[in-house]
Amino acid sequence: MTPDLPPEPPAAPEFPAAPEFVEPVPDWHRLDVRMLVVRPLNEIIGLVPVFVGLLVLGKGETWRVLAGVGVIVAIVLFGLLRWITTRYRITADQVEINTGLLVRKRLAVPRDRIRTVDLTAKLGHRLFGLSAIRVGTGQRDQPGEDGLTLDAVSSAEAERLRVLLLTQVVPESAGADEPAEERTGVELSVWDARWLRFAPLTLSGLVAVGALFGLTANFARELEVEVLGPLTDAAHWVVDQPVGLTAGLVAGVVLVIAGFGSVIVYVVQFWGYRLTREPDDTVRVRRGLLTTRSVSVAEQRLRGVEIAEPLLLRAGRGAHAKTVTTGLGRKGESNLLLPPAPVAEAHRVTAEVLRQTPPPTATPLRRHPAAAFRRRMVRAVVPLLVLAAGLAFFAPAWTWQVALALVPFSALLGWDRYRSLGHALTDRYLVARRGSAVRETFALQRTGIIGWQVSRSFFQRRAGLVTIAATTAAGDGAYQVVDVGEAEGLALAEEAVPDLLRPFLER
Repeated sequence: MTPDLPPEPPAAPEFPAAPEFVEPVPDWHRLDVRMLVVRPLNEIIGLVPVFVGLLVLGKGETWRVLAGVGVIVAIVLFGLLRWITTRYRITADQVEINTGLLVRKRLAVPRDRIRTVDLTAKLGHRLFGLSAIRVGTGQRDQPGEDGLTLDAVSSAEAERLRVLLLTQVVPESAGADEPAEERTGVELSVWDARWLRFAPLTLSGLVAVGALFGLTANFARELEVEVLGPLTDAAHWVVDQPVGLTAGLVAGVVLVIAGFGSVIVYVVQFWGYRLTREPDDTVRVRRGLLTTRSVSVAEQRLRGVEIAEPLLLRAGRGAHAKTVTTGLGRKGESNLLLPPAPVAEAHRVTAEVLRQTPPPTATPLRRHPAAAFRRRMVRAVVPLLVLAAGLAFFAPAWTWQVALALVPFSALLGWDRYRSLGHALTDRYLVARRGSAVRETFALQRTGIIGWQVSRSFFQRRAGLVTIAATTAAGDGAYQVVDVGEAEGLALAEEAVPDLLRPFLER
C-alpha cells in the first residue's frame, strides 16, 4: 500500500554545473567558515529527541537542563576547533589534509588512487549552500576515523574539486569545441514515480519503524514517561480475541506499517534520483530528499556491474543495480547504480553504463549439472527431516509436525536456488548468477580478472562439481561460479582468460 504522491518529483536540488577546466589547489586552504554554524546545526538536528527528553520531559530537574546546554556548547566548540585545525590542498600528484590540535594528522592520497568522489549535503549544508566531500580510495578506514573528508566547502567549490579529483591532466582547450549537451553530461536514467510500487517489497520501512519504536520505548522508559500504556492495553485486547482475528489484525497492521514506512524511506533516500555520464568520463548518481548525495565513479575504474533481486522484489519483477569498481568494495552506498526499479530498467541501465548492447546481464545462461540440483535439494530437505526426527523423540508432537510441514517450502526454495544457477561468457564479460533469497547476477570484465580460485568440498568432489571464483581488484574481490561441472568450470576459466590457468591444468 502506498500513499498518494505527486506523479513527478519537484526539481531536485542540483549541484552547480561542472567547470570546463580546473586548476589544482597547490596552496593550503581552510574549510568554509559557514561550517561553524552548519556542523553544530547538523549535530543538533540529529540530537533533537535527546534534547526534547532532557529539556521538555525533564520535569524541571536542573541537571537535565545543564546537560542539554553542555552538549550544545561542546558541539559548537568541537566545530570551531575542527575549522581552526583543518587545512587542505590538492597538488598535481596528491591530496593532502592536515587535522588535529593535540594530535596532528596528515592524510595524503595520490590522485591516481582516487576511485570515487562523494558529495553529500545534509539539511544544514543545503540551507547554507555547502557540501561535504568524501574521497573514496578503496582502502578500509580505521574504526572511528572519517577517512579523507572535507566537511564542508561551498557547493560550487565542491563541484570544482569533484572534477579536479577525478581527472588527471586537462588541456586548456578542453570543452571549447564540444557540444553543450556533452559538457553538461548525458542522462542515462532518472527518477520515475512508478518505481514507488517497489518500495514495500524492500521491507526497509518495517525495519526503520521497528528501530524507531524500540528507541522511543527505551527513551520513554529511561525518562519515566508513560506512553506505552495505551499500546499495552491494545495489545492485551488483541490477544484476547479469537486466533483468526488476532492473526488478521497483526498481519494487517504489519502490512500497513511496512508499506507506508517503506515508501517514506524510499522517497527520503532516492527522491530526485538521476544517473548521468559526465564529460569528465565519470558515471554520476545524484539522489536524496533531505540529505542529497552525488557519487561520481571514474569509468576507467569500472570492471562490471551487479544486479540484485531480493525475493520479494523479484516477485514484483524488480531489482537494483550496483557497480563493480576497482578498489571499491561494498562499503557504504558508493557503488549504488540504480535504486529498486523494474528489472528491465536495471538491465538497460547496466548496458548504458558498460556501453554494451545487448546487456551482458541479460545474456542467456548455461544450466548447471543435475548434480547441482541434487546437492541443493539435499541441503534444503535433509536438515528439516533430521530436525523432525529429533523432535519426535524429545519434544511435543506438534513441533515435529510443524517441521514436516515446512519441508515442501524448503524443497521449493532448493529448486529455486538451482533454477537461479547459471553462467555464460560474452566477448568482454564473464556473467554468472546464483542465490534465491537474494538472487545476484554479475557481469565482470574478463580483462579485470587477475586470478582464479578453484575449490571443492568433500561432497562436491563426490558429485563431480567445483566452484570457480574469479579474483579481481574490484568490488567483492572474488566472484563465484558455484557448483559447475569440473571439466566445464576449468574450461570456462581457461576460455575467459587464456593462459592464466593453463600452467595448472593436466591435459
